[in-house]
Amino acid sequence: MERKSSYLTILICGSLVLTVMMGLRQTLGLFLKPMTIDLGVGREVFAFGLAVSNLLWGAAGPFAGAVADKFGTSRAVLIGGLLYAGGFWALSNAQDGTLILVGNTLQGLAMAGAGFSIILGAVGRAAPPEKRSLALGIVAAGGSFGQFACMPYAQVLLDMLDWRGALFAIALSALAILPLAYGLRGLAAPAAAQSQQTLGAALKEAMGHSGFWLLTIGFFVCGFQVVFVGVHLPAYVADKGLPGWVGAWSLALVGLFNIVGTYTAGVLGQLRRKKYLLAGIYIGRSLVFIVFLLTPISEASVMIFASALGLFWLSTVPLTSGLVAQIFGTTYMSTLYGIVFFSHQIGSFMGAWLGGKVYDMYGSYDVVWGLCVATGFIAAALHWPLRDAPQPRLAAAG
Repeated sequence: MERKSSYLTILICGSLVLTVMMGLRQTLGLFLKPMTIDLGVGREVFAFGLAVSNLLWGAAGPFAGAVADKFGTSRAVLIGGLLYAGGFWALSNAQDGTLILVGNTLQGLAMAGAGFSIILGAVGRAAPPEKRSLALGIVAAGGSFGQFACMPYAQVLLDMLDWRGALFAIALSALAILPLAYGLRGLAAPAAAQSQQTLGAALKEAMGHSGFWLLTIGFFVCGFQVVFVGVHLPAYVADKGLPGWVGAWSLALVGLFNIVGTYTAGVLGQLRRKKYLLAGIYIGRSLVFIVFLLTPISEASVMIFASALGLFWLSTVPLTSGLVAQIFGTTYMSTLYGIVFFSHQIGSFMGAWLGGKVYDMYGSYDVVWGLCVATGFIAAALHWPLRDAPQPRLAAAG
């Protein structure tokens, strides 16, 4: 039998995998303007490629999660790392929209195998119940640190090389995921737990629970908001006449302050009801958007906006995944969270593609900014009535 990694090893390696996966992923917004200008394609082409990537990430997520729940995590992460590097390599060789789509397709499949659903499921099973919310916050913060660290790294590469050379260097950097997969070995759900509830029974239980659907619908909003900002904010501030470093450092600040946000969410999730914390996060995002849009844009206003938004950026992740574990248990957590996350990625598809589509049609992002504000308040209203009590079988098991 394959020897299992310790809880601490799982936490460290899982955090580092998300640091690389999410960090490098967020750099793609920096390439929107130089790639579309050089290749002579519209922003919708670039945005559509990212949108397809996010959709594939979500669609393949439940299946990758089921494999990881049944057979272990390390193989899924290993394959994901290889696909991830291949996706960046394909983008570096793009001559038109074709390889943009191919590269993003590979990345979408890679994120399904080594992204949030897989890593959070592994950490959720390994963590003691009393530390689970905090552990999920820590590992989600790894993705935030990656965004902070990788944005300046990508901007330096762009300044030193052209966009092709920068993407090739990032492809090589993505290979760092491969040795980290070893630290996640043996992380399948325990056989005893699998015998007590089958995967089919777990899916039936979740599908019949209103809270599962409210989480799923609410997470659509999260994906829509964060991917629109992540993909289009650098171009938006450049369109306003601000220098290129402003877009890069704004996304880096989002990542930096989200380390605080996700860790705090993990801590508070152990002390307060997670559904109310989620409602507060979505309201906070909408208020930050409103203030940003009503304030004259400058380098300072963009940095303040990014810092404030960062506090709410991925802080939804430990709370949403924590609610899945709290209500349904951890045996099939990767699968169930993968389904919830699919909705997030449908929202991501809309945020990336619609931003490009609206800009190409009207030369402005104003409509999509308005949607970000409105959907935040809607998501808050959805989470408030959510039934978050553990399923009776969990209570009966003690």
